[in-house]
Amino acid sequence: MTGTREDETLARAAVAALTGQLALAPKPGLPDPRDLGARALCPDHGSLRWSAKALAPGLAAMAAAARRTGAPTSVLRAELGAIGRSTEHSVGLAGGGHRGALWALGLLVAAAAFDPLAGGRDVAAAAKKIAALTDRGAPRRPSRGSSVSVKYGAAGARGEARAGFPHVRRALDALARSRSAGATETQARLDALLTVMSTLQDTELLHTAGPLGLRHVQAGARDVLDAGGTATEQGTEALRTLDADLHARAWSPRGSAGLLAGALFLDALPAGAKVRPV
Repeated sequence: MTGTREDETLARAAVAALTGQLALAPKPGLPDPRDLGARALCPDHGSLRWSAKALAPGLAAMAAAARRTGAPTSVLRAELGAIGRSTEHSVGLAGGGHRGALWALGLLVAAAAFDPLAGGRDVAAAAKKIAALTDRGAPRRPSRGSSVSVKYGAAGARGEARAGFPHVRRALDALARSRSAGATETQARLDALLTVMSTLQDTELLHTAGPLGLRHVQAGARDVLDAGGTATEQGTEALRTLDADLHARAWSPRGSAGLLAGALFLDALPAGAKVRPV
């Protein structure tokens, strides 16, 4: 297999993970295949699926840069940052969205490109090393997410990456547990999403709902999991309650959605490259 084909394969797997996340329903407060056109604060689901495909060339370029470099370096970090900003522009032209997912998937795709046989925890560790480096070409003006992180002391997207994507790994553990317990794939993925939501300091939620709102969402996600998860009748009812509540409040845990996409990407790697439950 040529390097170019390997890079494109990783990019397609990442886009498939993102569209798989988008196809999941019901996702509390998040875009899904239901009637999103009626939700003023949410992009149309079809538009999000279309714009997700615009990530593929940029993700393939990130994989190629990482494969060419062969290790986390400052030069690679700068190149990934430049590719990411260009890709954000392309996605914006295609309809927008996916900024958080691009950050997580870009780092994980680049890390996976270092070694096609690397285990999932090794991929996350390599992504951590890339994220620890400074992107000298990054705009000096802070993003909304970084500003919220500073204001509330939250880890944010950068903190998550620099910690080795702990919530991605927790999501993978949740997938494995739910599948082993007999849940359907949809139920397992919803349980993984709720696992992330239950503890993530989501800067999008902090921006729109503040710390009390964030804790409210975290508690709602824990209620579903404590009821046995989405494979149980009690868990399904708790999920419906949380879903209705978040949509009524227009609160969207977008950070959790992006990290679930990262987990689904690692989950789709060859069997030897999956993150195993601890």
